Amino acid sequence: MLVNPSISALSTELGKALVRKHATITTAESCTGGAIASSITAAPGCSAWFNAGFVTYSNTAKTQQLQVSAELLRQHGAVSEPVVLAMLQGALSVSGATIGVVTSGIAGPTGGSAQKPVGTVCLAWGTALAPCVTTCLFRGDRDAVREQAVQQALSYCIDYLKS
Repeated sequence: MLVNPSISALSTELGKALVRKHATITTAESCTGGAIASSITAAPGCSAWFNAGFVTYSNTAKTQQLQVSAELLRQHGAVSEPVVLAMLQGALSVSGATIGVVTSGIAGPTGGSAQKPVGTVCLAWGTALAPCVTTCLFRGDRDAVREQAVQQALSYCIDYLKS
């Protein structure tokens, strides 16, 4: 996968921040389908800071690989802040990484609703003890939504490590 220059720069910056903090990162991705992990591993030296990546597109995968409760998924839906927080906790627990970053969203062109339109992406990042979560609404086609989600996820991780 070729990474656009801004994502490449963010991945390199994230790697430097992780090295400075003696930290490792894990990813758990749904709508981005491994693009965050791919971006991180495109940076030279990533074996020093990248621990593991999970692509858990289906609810079954979220439950089996990341220990997300089926009840939580039924109650809130996969594209929700409670679910991405649970995905983050699961990814951190399974991988042993210091910090993690998670995405779940509706990249389109179909699948949206009035409550969760196409472009809705929930992101979680941080440590098990200090997680962060937000919901973004990105514009554009499927590729644009996914690219914006990757950029935002990397930026949030960099800011987190700087604080």
